Amino acid sequence: MSDKIVVAALYKFVSLPDYQALREPLLNALLEHGVKGTLLLAEEGINGTVSASRAGIDGLLAWLKRDPRLGDVDHKESYCDEQPFYRTKVKLKKEIVTLGVAGVDPNRQVGTYVEPREWNALISDPDVLLIDTRNDYEVAIGTFEGAVDPKTKSFRDFPAYIKAHFDPSRHKKVAMFCTGGIRCEKASSYMLGEGFEEVFHLKGGILKYLEDVPQAQTKWQGDCFVFDNRVTVRHDLSEGDYDQCHACRTPISVDDRQSEYYTPGVSCPHCWDSLSEKTRAGARERQKQIELAKARNRPHPLGYNPRQTNEA
Repeated sequence: MSDKIVVAALYKFVSLPDYQALREPLLNALLEHGVKGTLLLAEEGINGTVSASRAGIDGLLAWLKRDPRLGDVDHKESYCDEQPFYRTKVKLKKEIVTLGVAGVDPNRQVGTYVEPREWNALISDPDVLLIDTRNDYEVAIGTFEGAVDPKTKSFRDFPAYIKAHFDPSRHKKVAMFCTGGIRCEKASSYMLGEGFEEVFHLKGGILKYLEDVPQAQTKWQGDCFVFDNRVTVRHDLSEGDYDQCHACRTPISVDDRQSEYYTPGVSCPHCWDSLSEKTRAGARERQKQIELAKARNRPHPLGYNPRQTNEA
């Protein structure tokens, strides 16, 4: 796979009081090693998904290891044929994954990690409440057997959902999962603070599970949404068949793309009847610029994706 692009999802909750000063040197390291994608820095840690050649990713990881706080950053890899990102960015944030509840700190309190190969046994226990902490458009593509879908539009909706539907006195064992593991660290810390006693979360997230657990033994159903231009990956971590509507950002299937309501880059069956004319006009212009860039063999000029927040 030496000629493949390596996609690395990485994060770590760790105290970084100097996170603002880290931005420029980290950005320079990304550029030096030809790494594209976005990394988020906050006082609570680092998070993001980036891609490069094997040498580029190894160079970035070596640079991170120079800082003792970041040397053991959690990271998972997959591969693709084309560069899935258009830009290189380091952003400063209040939180590396936004829950919006003051005082929730995985550096102080976090749930019990469960290794991927032990996950099936845990979620097969009928006394375990299994919650998918991701957003509705992610859950719609794939999830674990028996998982509860909170139908959240944003991770900020998660605390209200938990308070409305679950009680620590009745739900004694709770297991949670997300794409790469980071969201569950925040969610498990929150739930422990709310009085839930036994809180478990999948170490490394869905991506690590797909990497470690043979498909013949899987309890995963469907594809997994990822925060880059591959949109989804299959159980073998190869690129899935989904695309993404540039107008509403909903993942769209092969069947969706056969619909009379699908216009590449402009609308899809999920949004054709709800877009304002202003949004539709913007989508048409965006698609025009994409097609011009492709015709000229130049990089995509409009890489921004509001869902690519790396809140895995």
